[in-house]
Amino acid sequence: MSQSVRIGIIGAGAIGNAHMGAFSKLEGAVVAAITDTFLPLAQQRAEEHRIPQVHQSPEALLLDPGIDAVVIAVPNKFHAPLAIEALGQGKHVLLEKPMSTNSDSARQILEAKEKSGKVLMMAHQMRWEGLSRALKQEIENGKLGTIYNAKTGWLRKKGIPGWGSWFTRMEESGGGPLIDIGVHMLDLTLYLMGNPKPVSVFGSTYAEFGPRRQGIGNWGTPNWEGYYDVEDLASALIKFDNGATLSLEVSWAAHTAGLSEDPFVYLMGTEGGGSMVGSTGKLVSHEGNIIIESSLAPLEGEDSRTLLSKHFLECIREGKEPITTALSGYTNNRILDAIYESSKTGGEVKLTWE
Repeated sequence: MSQSVRIGIIGAGAIGNAHMGAFSKLEGAVVAAITDTFLPLAQQRAEEHRIPQVHQSPEALLLDPGIDAVVIAVPNKFHAPLAIEALGQGKHVLLEKPMSTNSDSARQILEAKEKSGKVLMMAHQMRWEGLSRALKQEIENGKLGTIYNAKTGWLRKKGIPGWGSWFTRMEESGGGPLIDIGVHMLDLTLYLMGNPKPVSVFGSTYAEFGPRRQGIGNWGTPNWEGYYDVEDLASALIKFDNGATLSLEVSWAAHTAGLSEDPFVYLMGTEGGGSMVGSTGKLVSHEGNIIIESSLAPLEGEDSRTLLSKHFLECIREGKEPITTALSGYTNNRILDAIYESSKTGGEVKLTWE
């Protein structure tokens, strides 16, 4: 591999563009190629970011011997085939969330990663935000003790993206807000809890807004010739092998009177608690019978995408396992699948692990 890591971008949309901006600022990284199913957009991004090569297809980019690593930032249904092909071609992979549309194909990615010996990192940027890093630091310093209960979620009142497009089609997206924004909150909270192993899930999903073409947000381009067959609200309780529990609530659209629309995490531990609601962090503990509350300030430093990108490069150069591992992506998919299954059956879903 050359001294600089030569990166190919698959997907020239908003998320791919964010990755281009991050890597283009980093020493030792060269964004060398790009592709998109809509080639004019790929050509536009190439001009904006001075990317020398526009490939006609993802397959052509993956066959390029001058590319060391790829960023996959495309609709969910393409994550598994592209990640598996990239790993098979000897490329390191930075994969956007969710890992895949279901846990079966996510496991295939995991197996391809293990066979290839290459780095596969999930692009969960919320782990790298200043407030998340500050709370993780407090946890690692023992301030919360053992975390035994947590609540997390993201409840939007009106935010259905791209009605009728791939976002709202189960076959292409794998789900609605649960797999879109819920996977962010699930991943972050599991990380803060120390990645306990999930053993059972009980959940419900609802579609009360999308089928009526209500609750439509500003993200994505609507396709009024399309359809909506995913949920717009999901609620779940997850139990872990260490006895801890996690409740998760997410929505694209809901009548959430009096509730914040900011993403939230509440952690309850034996020695203290911590929370993040939007950009506000708090800590709580007891001294004797007195409650001590304080604010939690974000750690200073570079933005989350820059830190994420630097970590990806570091893992490639040093052969390190990423903080956001392939296994974490697979675990997220297992939980999401279980929530959907529980909603269909009305019962608890047990998870077993090899």
